[in-house]
Amino acid sequence: MARRTAADPSGAGRRSLKPLKAVLPYATRRKGRIAGALLFLTLAAGATLAIPAAVRRLIDFGFSADHPGMVDQYFAAVLAVTAVLAVASAARYWFVTTLGERVVADLRDAVFRRLVTLSPAFYDQARSGELVSRLTADTTQIKAMFGSTASQALRNLFLFLGALAMMVVTSPKLSGLVLVAIPVIVLPLVGFGRSVRRRSRAAQDTLADASALAGEAIGAMRAVQANGAEARLGGRFRMAVESAYAAAQGSITARALLTGVAIFFIFASVVGVLWLGATDVLTGAMTPGTLGQFVLYAVFAAGAIGELSNVWGELAQAAGAAERLGELLDQRSEVRDPAAPKPLPVPARGRLAFESVGFAYAGAPDRPVLRDVSFHVEPGETVAIVGPSGVGKSTLFDLALRFYDPQSGRVTLDGVDLREASLADLRARMALAPQEPVVFAASARDNIRLGRPEASDAEVEAVARLAGADGFIAALPQGYDTPLGERGVTLSGGQRQRIAIARALLRDAPILLLDEATSALDAESEAAVQRALTEGASGRATLVIAHRLATVVSADRILVLDGGAIVEQGSHAELLARRGLYARLAELQFGASDHARPLAAAR
Repeated sequence: MARRTAADPSGAGRRSLKPLKAVLPYATRRKGRIAGALLFLTLAAGATLAIPAAVRRLIDFGFSADHPGMVDQYFAAVLAVTAVLAVASAARYWFVTTLGERVVADLRDAVFRRLVTLSPAFYDQARSGELVSRLTADTTQIKAMFGSTASQALRNLFLFLGALAMMVVTSPKLSGLVLVAIPVIVLPLVGFGRSVRRRSRAAQDTLADASALAGEAIGAMRAVQANGAEARLGGRFRMAVESAYAAAQGSITARALLTGVAIFFIFASVVGVLWLGATDVLTGAMTPGTLGQFVLYAVFAAGAIGELSNVWGELAQAAGAAERLGELLDQRSEVRDPAAPKPLPVPARGRLAFESVGFAYAGAPDRPVLRDVSFHVEPGETVAIVGPSGVGKSTLFDLALRFYDPQSGRVTLDGVDLREASLADLRARMALAPQEPVVFAASARDNIRLGRPEASDAEVEAVARLAGADGFIAALPQGYDTPLGERGVTLSGGQRQRIAIARALLRDAPILLLDEATSALDAESEAAVQRALTEGASGRATLVIAHRLATVVSADRILVLDGGAIVEQGSHAELLARRGLYARLAELQFGASDHARPLAAAR
């Protein structure tokens, strides 16, 4: 996953606020709330701008003995304007805040939906902790932008433009001086704003690194403690946190300088204008009320620019977050549906075939994992794959599920190239029981239902009994409704495997993929589950990966994989008779005297 940093020469900082374009569509689809926010924002700005005009008339005419009742009228008018301002401000706050919440909810949904479509090749490089940081911390910054920052920016922009216009109407001479000063104020803000955005991106990246490290450690806390690595990991996390702090401090320093520079230039210009205005009042060229009105408008304009400087910094931070989120939204899976998917035959047969398949992972293209592999699994047939570790056995399953595409050859399901079918259709015809099963922080029932959420309670309990999981599930405090904890932490390895086997059986797919599905079970439990799998696999094409040969002796065919190629195939007896790699593996596992007898006993 490509990622820019502050040191990236590609110019992340030079692009100003352009990354915000990626998230604008999530706001523009809520036109009603935007219209409401703009309406009340305009009313609030208009009410604010009406106050100086009333103050001018109050100063010039309200204290006159000829109009003794004018003071009451003017204060009543100001109170009415204040009421309008209060109502409009409250309504503006409601519209912009709910808009921000709605935008961030939609954005999080879109990012997560994109993440779940990305192929395993993306996750081979990505860090889950960093992805979670983008999904949470970065979207929170976007919420702040739409919920308050954008509103403040528009409000202060309206106030600045309105105050500037009224300043011109009140005193063209003094306004000209202000207009000359504006470029002197704005240009430093733009330069500092770019620095803030660049530093903000760096701060967000380092925070994501710290989050990724924490996520890895928390997810493997037992391994951390068992290996006495608490202090080492604590030190690494401390370094990551300190890096995040240093980056955040740089961002804060840039924003502080931005604020200081803005305040100095703004109020220095106001002081200069006041001095000139006071001179005009002394010479009679301007009334005190007119100067008071101009000063208030100047203060409004100066305050608006000051707020805009802060807002610019916040927008720069949001732009950094938007850039990171945009990178995720722009990600496209290397494995995707074809433009016009070819339908799979109905009814499904369940014939899986590998035809001259060659494959290498993207990280090591010069080291092929599979070389010219060809075999097929017929409906109702059980084919086992054995061989030393790291020879490509699990890669065959990854290709069958189309987590990756082969660089040469093809994989077909019922005669259709997997690349021509839709991912949903082909995966609906396969059920996987992996060696390292995933158990979610949900109930036992929902975990088994993962692949078939519409399954009835009776079906769930039936497959649980077949998988030998019913006994320990029923003994849980709430039975099938008991939450199993994150990653099934409350279960043993064998119990998690039984959950995964039950899940695969419930899916009732024509092709069953078993990857060391009983490796964590004791011998007695394994024999019982094997019988259940044999019963559940009836009529299905079953592909089995196994290191323990006792689990595959009854397979219709056994493929021996070595060096990414099939070097032997046949039945258990045929392979023993050839005295090749399979026979050597069997001898290592069962002893040289008589490995056929224990193998046969496992049937």
